[in-house]
Amino acid sequence: MSLVFYSLTDDPQPWREALARALPALPFHVWPQVPAPEAVHYTLVWKPPRGWHRQFPNLRAILSLGAGVDALLEDPDLPAVPITRLVDGGLARQMAEYALYAVLHFHRRMPEYARQQRARQWRILEPNAVEDSVVGVLGLGVLGAEAARLVAAAGFPVCGWSRTPRRIPGVDGLWGEDGLAALQRRARIVVNFLPLTPATRGLLDARFFSRLQPGACLVNVARGAHLVEADLLAALDGGHLGGAMLDVFAEEPLPPGHPFWTHPRVVLTPHVAGITLAAEAAAQVIQNLRRLEAGEPPQGVVDRSAGY
Repeated sequence: MSLVFYSLTDDPQPWREALARALPALPFHVWPQVPAPEAVHYTLVWKPPRGWHRQFPNLRAILSLGAGVDALLEDPDLPAVPITRLVDGGLARQMAEYALYAVLHFHRRMPEYARQQRARQWRILEPNAVEDSVVGVLGLGVLGAEAARLVAAAGFPVCGWSRTPRRIPGVDGLWGEDGLAALQRRARIVVNFLPLTPATRGLLDARFFSRLQPGACLVNVARGAHLVEADLLAALDGGHLGGAMLDVFAEEPLPPGHPFWTHPRVVLTPHVAGITLAAEAAAQVIQNLRRLEAGEPPQGVVDRSAGY
């Protein structure tokens, strides 16, 4: 019995140390140093290549290092074993902070002040009224719900959309096609927290943007595949959208020649809205490994049919 760690972005050492303290009998291997693939029962991974899991014939479970599992589910050769995702692991607070910062950034007209600075213009702009900066949160799972609560606590009117009804204090819950249309009409700032599924892929497109009020802004912290990038650029260049803050992209790292790098109405960050920290997330992984070894169902199991 052993566990294999795979990630091109996460440091394995904090995970090795945390699991060694809690589960000293579980050998921890970092890919590609795997002495006996047939002895591997668990993998702890972030975006392994397609077909990667086929080498482990006795695999019992796949544990994701993040909340999103779309990259795993796109693998047609993925073994038929339970997949767990991080339900929080410290990500919710980080991503809620990012969302609140983005809301304040647009609410306080910071993109316009940045353009004035580049032009050496000294001009005071009239502040936006808080009641006019309605924030629409797409997706009210653990991450989106935490962001909606934090933004609402800061005094902003918040409406949140989900596939099925959700009740969050201080948040106007919307659902279904009618609910999405209502959010599009009302929101001045849209923050996307949706899981990536066949139904949500490409949701942020020209049709979606055309239903937003003029000057609305987009914040995407979910997945790059939610966004039709050419449609966003057209909406920004045409003046219908006022700005965008993007943390995720269709191709990562973002290619050097991509227009987002230099677009005056785009703020981008390199997929850092929520970073998995072993110190905060290891307890959840350890608990699931203990449950699996005891023959109990793990927590945070992915519904493959739903995509999350």
